[in-house]
Amino acid sequence: MKKTLIYSLSVLFLLFANGCNESYLEVLPEDKITSATFWQSEDDIILALNGIYSVLRHTAIYGAGPSFEACTPDGYQWSHWNGKLMQIGNGSVTTSLDGVPADRWTMSYRIISRANYFLENFEKVTLSAEAKERYMGEVHFLRGIAYALLAETYGGVPIIDKVITTKEATELKRATLDETWAKAVSEYDIAIAALKVDAPQVGRATKGAALGMKMRALLYQNKYTDVLTVIQQIEALNKYALFPSYEELFKVANENNSEVLFDIQYIDGEQAQGNFFAWLGNPGVGITTDAGGASCVAPTQNMVDKYEMIDGSKVDPANPYKGRDPRLDFSILRPGANFEGKPYPTVIKNHTGQRVGFNMRKYTSEGIKVSTARQNPINFIVLRYGDVLMSKAEALIETNTGIDEAIKIINRIRTERQDVKMKPVPLGLSQAEARKKVRFERRIEFFLEGTYWSDIKRWKIGGELYPSEVRGGDGSLIETKFSAGYLPKDDLLPIPDSERAQNKNLEQNPGW
Repeated sequence: MKKTLIYSLSVLFLLFANGCNESYLEVLPEDKITSATFWQSEDDIILALNGIYSVLRHTAIYGAGPSFEACTPDGYQWSHWNGKLMQIGNGSVTTSLDGVPADRWTMSYRIISRANYFLENFEKVTLSAEAKERYMGEVHFLRGIAYALLAETYGGVPIIDKVITTKEATELKRATLDETWAKAVSEYDIAIAALKVDAPQVGRATKGAALGMKMRALLYQNKYTDVLTVIQQIEALNKYALFPSYEELFKVANENNSEVLFDIQYIDGEQAQGNFFAWLGNPGVGITTDAGGASCVAPTQNMVDKYEMIDGSKVDPANPYKGRDPRLDFSILRPGANFEGKPYPTVIKNHTGQRVGFNMRKYTSEGIKVSTARQNPINFIVLRYGDVLMSKAEALIETNTGIDEAIKIINRIRTERQDVKMKPVPLGLSQAEARKKVRFERRIEFFLEGTYWSDIKRWKIGGELYPSEVRGGDGSLIETKFSAGYLPKDDLLPIPDSERAQNKNLEQNPGW
């Protein structure tokens, strides 16, 4: 059964958008919502809280879902306008570019602005101590997400803890990267202390979600000893486990299962209540989903080649898909496979797949009729227990405190599910060998889950991956990503020109 909608109601945007100054840092006018018209009941608090959650669904936050693979060598986006993920992935971002490069800044500060306004006003409503603590914890969790995304995307940014005026916003200065990460972690710490193991409603923040996002923030800072400490706390909750089927993990019927720490909730409907990325990923016309699809982002041959044979042998060029890692077919639609009973690519028509030769399968809506508004009910998983396990393996390897234990964890990912039974990685590896194994396994396990772009940046491996060719199904060259090479500056996006024009104190990132 689908969950009750909690993230999207049109009235939220009337409350928090109409008349709102959309300029720098999403500053809310002081007369925007007054105590005479709002903050009168717990229903108002819930409505305001939903208004913060709703921003998570924006394309620049988590709303692009698997499409973020276009920011890496593993995915190709044919459309240069849809979120500008193509430009991030091929190295053609400019300081004036719109889409995700600018919107992640704007939307993250929208979360922060709404969170600050909430925290300064919600106690006007009489609440039980338990409810007060829970609401406060959720808002700090959401503000932590915003600061973490800003840190990994732009580096150090202005830190704002209160409602400010437009004039104050134009005078802010950037904090350091360390200070910005510390702010995100401190927000998660407040949430961890305040939240329960289970939420009163599916999809809201929990103690496990806050611990998991703190773990990720520490992982992205290479603070591996701290990562292991947080993972101990997650495991002590005794709440999460690997879902028995990799393929079924990403299906509507199994949403909010034991592997999910935090996901973005969607339902089918005509009021922008569903996701849009599943339609964008669909392989086109001639399928059950009446709205068709755009195949906006497709896997590259470069990625397909990464999938191993189950038994560890070499791929047979004459029969390249026989005996391959099952996660290939669970994630990628490839020649010789069927989608809703139709062969790919003979019958199915689309934009990218017919050129690149492949299409997304994970997170598409195979077998599900979507609304005429092209809204899809599939949730997007932000963090799952498989990532907790892989983060633990990486931390054990990087601290050199348990290489064999780390390999055993990797082998759980490779062998523990009913539908994934890969040849185990041998024990007795060196630290360098184990590091290659864990990074490889992350790339395969989390393909189309939006994490590899972050991994490339935090591991500082862009120079090893690029330039990267995108080949068509016929072998022709479509594009060379980062044709001039990947530079250290590319680990961060530039501060948008639109923001710097309104605040001369915002120094641009080096190299931009």
